Amino acid sequence: MSKPKIVAIVGSMRKDSYNRQLARLAKEAVGDRAEFELLEYADVPLMNEDIEYPTPESVQRVRQAVASADGVWFFTPEYNHFFPGVLKNLIDWLSRPMEKGGSQVLAKKPAAISGISPGMSGTAIAQDHLVTLISILNMKVMNWPRLTIPNGWQQLDEEKKLKLASSAIHLQKQADAFVQFLQNQ
Repeated sequence: MSKPKIVAIVGSMRKDSYNRQLARLAKEAVGDRAEFELLEYADVPLMNEDIEYPTPESVQRVRQAVASADGVWFFTPEYNHFFPGVLKNLIDWLSRPMEKGGSQVLAKKPAAISGISPGMSGTAIAQDHLVTLISILNMKVMNWPRLTIPNGWQQLDEEKKLKLASSAIHLQKQADAFVQFLQNQ
């Protein structure tokens, strides 16, 4: 395989969320071993079969981005022990056929999952729920290593930007493993 392409999907819409910052650090950890695109999807409407065909332009754009990627790396917060509704909405759109009678873009797509939270769970519970969903959609989940970072506020610098300390080595291990996982597909 030539240089793999990773599309990163962050489950938070906040422009400087911990998970968006974690995705940016993951891009640095991957380095030049893969292309790394942060998927922007704030313009994707709520899933509604009444507007499914013709497919909204924003949905076509995100489907194409995922379809053209070799792997998907999810970065999810944990809201009430679950992944956010905006992420579920996006996955609902991605799980639908690109055209009537066609296939969906997530099937057999390799996936990695990471998450950081200000609380104690480190997004582990939300990640387990996400694994259940994407497994049903036939994604190839890299279950190990998964990265869960609790107490994210402890790894912020003076400007409130994420600067991983104790978790940096674990992010690097996951990045190395995911690049290898993609190359072995």
